[in-house]
Formats: sequence, structure tokens, C-alpha cells
Amino acid sequence: MRIVRFCRTLDEKPGVNWTLSRQLLRSGTSVGANVEEGKGSQSRADFCSKYSIALKEARESLYWLRVIKETNTAAGVELAGLLQEADEIVRVLTAIVKKVKAKPAD
Repeated sequence: MRIVRFCRTLDEKPGVNWTLSRQLLRSGTSVGANVEEGKGSQSRADFCSKYSIALKEARESLYWLRVIKETNTAAGVELAGLLQEADEIVRVLTAIVKKVKAKPAD
């Protein structure tokens, strides 16, 4: 939800801000959607697939946040918090995917 609110502030300025906002909005909201799909998965393989996609989207979101920071498109406490949270989400999802892939099949 924080990504959605942050993207709304980026949307206030046309041009590059709008384009970056769209990229971040797509990847940022996809993380949660894929985690939700994974929670309802019908097999371990399906779970791993959904969480792997969520991890890829989280990494992409972290990338767009870094681009926004490095290009001075936005700054401040909100961006710093989002960068930290995105990094934490990547770490958590990485650990989950590694653990599921390492566990032998039932």
C-alpha cells in the first residue's frame, strides 16, 4: 500500500516521474499479488513458482526505487523507508524460496 501512495506523489509531476511511477507501481503491487497466489497454491511446486515470481518483482521494485533515488526524482524519509522495506522483502522472499527449493519433495 505504501508503494501505491508513493506512486501517487510521483504522478503529480509529468514526464519521467510518471513513467517511473508506472514501472514501480506494476512491480510493487505484483509482489503482494503473487504472495497471495502462493498462499493458495495447490502444490509445493506451485508455491515455489509464485514466491519466485514475487521475489523477481520485489527485486525489480528495489531497482526502480534505486533509480528514483539516484536520479533525484524523489527523496526523503518515505523513499528511504521504501528502499529499506524492499530490501527486507527481497531478503525474506529469497530465504523462503531457497528453503522450499532445498527441501526434498514429499
